[in-house]
Amino acid sequence: MPSEITKAIQTLCEEKALSVDVVMETIEAALAAAYRKDFGNKQQNIKVKFDPETGDTLAWDVKTVVEDIDAEVLEKAQEELTARREKAREEGREMTEEEVADLPRFNPKTEMMKSEAKAINKKAKIGEILEIPLEIQHDFGRMAAQTAKQVIIQKIREAERNMVYGSYKDQEGKIIIGTVQRVEGRKVLVDLGKVTAIMPSDQQTSREFYRPGSRMKFFVAAVNMTVRGPEIVLSRNSTGMVEEIFHQEIPEIGDGSIQVKGIARDAGFRSKVAVYTEDNSIDPIGSCIGQRGGRINTIIEELGGEKIDVIKWNEDPAAYIGNALSPAKVLRVEINNEYKEAEVYVAADQFSLAIGRNGQNVRLASTLTGWKIKVKEEGGTQVVSSEEIAEEVPVEGAVVSEAPAEENPVAEEPKAEIKE
Repeated sequence: MPSEITKAIQTLCEEKALSVDVVMETIEAALAAAYRKDFGNKQQNIKVKFDPETGDTLAWDVKTVVEDIDAEVLEKAQEELTARREKAREEGREMTEEEVADLPRFNPKTEMMKSEAKAINKKAKIGEILEIPLEIQHDFGRMAAQTAKQVIIQKIREAERNMVYGSYKDQEGKIIIGTVQRVEGRKVLVDLGKVTAIMPSDQQTSREFYRPGSRMKFFVAAVNMTVRGPEIVLSRNSTGMVEEIFHQEIPEIGDGSIQVKGIARDAGFRSKVAVYTEDNSIDPIGSCIGQRGGRINTIIEELGGEKIDVIKWNEDPAAYIGNALSPAKVLRVEINNEYKEAEVYVAADQFSLAIGRNGQNVRLASTLTGWKIKVKEEGGTQVVSSEEIAEEVPVEGAVVSEAPAEENPVAEEPKAEIKE
């Protein structure tokens, strides 16, 4: 039959979702602090072993054996260390490791000189760890018990925080489902079950409303450990969210058959996603669109109605830039490799389509490709530069990698403008 202590430990582990080892380490650390309070001193490095079945407690003073150092040498080293520390303080800086590395050091709490260790164990060697048994004379007093209680509470709280941090740190850069809890000022608090996450105003989409009780998908932008515990920062406007949803909804992207080469996003309005595959039997555009637009429309719904342009990535910058300006049809592209600038010529009836509302289309194309784009009307006078537009309205973008070239046929799809 398990003892009452063992049952209590098991109950605690179940309630807090902690391992038995973590709780036992916490109890033994608390008993070590209690022993030091009642029976020990500050120069002891206490280790305690507790048996929950019998309630027995064993204690040791743990020391590492080091070379003998003369007391006068240590005293002079301490004086030199104090002088160097004072000099560093006068110079307004912290001491470096090099400034203390050449000084002999000895920590009586964790170390024991060889001559003293020999008196306890004749076979003691330098570097060996000695565990010197300590006697527990009687039950711990009230102050020691209070110390133990505080240590247990603190350690279990730290263990809970570390467990939550570890579990959500693994989900950093992934999609997670949460419930909008409440809105505080410009910050949205999201209930994830074990913890409440935050979505700052700069991670929100301007066209969305976050009503308490609404369940939504969020992108885990960052997971940090603060003095108050783990802080989980969520996003709805990151390019990473678009990429993760594509990975979830498009099996060919999930298994690596199709690669996402770049994303440019105007959150809540439009995104451009460049895709590529080395498998000639796979149509990267058609795979992303799905039968009758089923796949792309699901993605659009997940992003709150945000339109998606799916284009085929191309190694040739001119072809890639032409694709990126979808849904406009491009006549020709002239590029300047030295300045990474491109002049794109379009027919008069395609000029406004190439620019997009408030310059959105050319701005996203520039962000996606990494090229400065100047759209010119063929035979006309109209000229618009993506650089001028980008200064007014910044857009989040993704770096584009390299891959072999392919041709780019054209197609269109309801709700999502597609360019192959």
